[in-house]
Amino acid sequence: MQNVVIKLENVSKQYRLGNVGTGTLSHDLNRFFAKIAGRDDPAMKVGVANKLDTVDGRYVWALQDVNLEICDGEVLGIVGKNGAGKSTLLKLMSRVTSPTTGDIKIKGRIASLLEVGTGFHPELTGKENIYLNGAILGMTKKEITSKFDEIVEFSGVKKYVNTPVKRYSSGMYVRLAFAVAAHLEPEILIVDEVLAVGDAEFQKKAIGKMQSVSRSGRTVLFVSHNLTAVEQLCTKGILMQNGTLKMEGKVHDITSAYKQMSVDENELRRSGTRVIEFLDYKMSDLSGKTIDEVFLGDHFSVTANARSNEQIDICDMTLDIRNDSNEFIGHITNADDGFEIKNITKGKTIGLSVTVKNISFSPGTYYISLWLGNSYGTFDYIENCIRFTIKQGDKFIGRPFPFDKRAKTVLQSTWNFK
Repeated sequence: MQNVVIKLENVSKQYRLGNVGTGTLSHDLNRFFAKIAGRDDPAMKVGVANKLDTVDGRYVWALQDVNLEICDGEVLGIVGKNGAGKSTLLKLMSRVTSPTTGDIKIKGRIASLLEVGTGFHPELTGKENIYLNGAILGMTKKEITSKFDEIVEFSGVKKYVNTPVKRYSSGMYVRLAFAVAAHLEPEILIVDEVLAVGDAEFQKKAIGKMQSVSRSGRTVLFVSHNLTAVEQLCTKGILMQNGTLKMEGKVHDITSAYKQMSVDENELRRSGTRVIEFLDYKMSDLSGKTIDEVFLGDHFSVTANARSNEQIDICDMTLDIRNDSNEFIGHITNADDGFEIKNITKGKTIGLSVTVKNISFSPGTYYISLWLGNSYGTFDYIENCIRFTIKQGDKFIGRPFPFDKRAKTVLQSTWNFK
């Protein structure tokens, strides 16, 4: 049975907006005694509501009533929009700040990487900062020395290790900071979006190192807007929204919910002359039933109705398919199948349908964009208007999901042995 190493009980964090003090000690004391006596704030402007002890427009709840348990060896991905409370949550667990209400219980030594250069002194060299950070984590000089060469090699700043870190680029800063945090053997490693600063090669190394940390029985908390990295690294996830813990569960379920939240909160992006325009559209199985998920190897149809506002001699319809990282995956158009859409009179409504056969994209979430137009331009284009999920099933492959996440399609093959 796994041991709980972090436990949050009804944790909330409130911040005050604007200036906290008046600027002088005497005025601050006057405000303090006025509050105790239940009188109005003497420093407030005339006509402004004086409520020093209430939650109004001058205060904000960055977190509200968060309850969470994290076990040893878990890799927890934390996702949500900017301002959802992710960084505040990590600062509370890192003891950078304390909660307004509630309790946080932590078992083990924490190494936090909350932003570029956290814990580094700019005037000290890279080497001196390594020893400084190790001492802060409670390690002896001998323990730090045993890890020193490994840290420098991983960070790739060997040439500059005796240079003050104030002269480092942001990429060098974060590489060294991450190397220190990950190699000094904390029981809990907290990483907040800093990998976005590093290049692709370093991000790959960093994710590999965090996986290694978790396999050793230690706990990793990872905040990132890179959902592919979250799904690749994490075993569990939570979704934050407006300072509350919206959802907790398997990492794929969490990222899917976050993507759907983003779709729901944004209007569909639409462009074109509307010479002919979509009226409605849907994804269905071959019986006509509306669906939003299919299995590998299945057939499905996309049907749409469109109205012509002008006489059109010829028109094409296209389906563009992208994955949840907005990478272009597939393209389907009537022209490729030799099917013509032509001679559409003004005011006429037409129905269009295309059947996609033996879908072979890797299991995951996908989006379909619909386009109407011809060689002269775009009539109507609706981006990512149909969202659907592909599941494994048993038609194509027999091995358990997930398989290699680098694959974009599932290839069928025939094997022989002599």
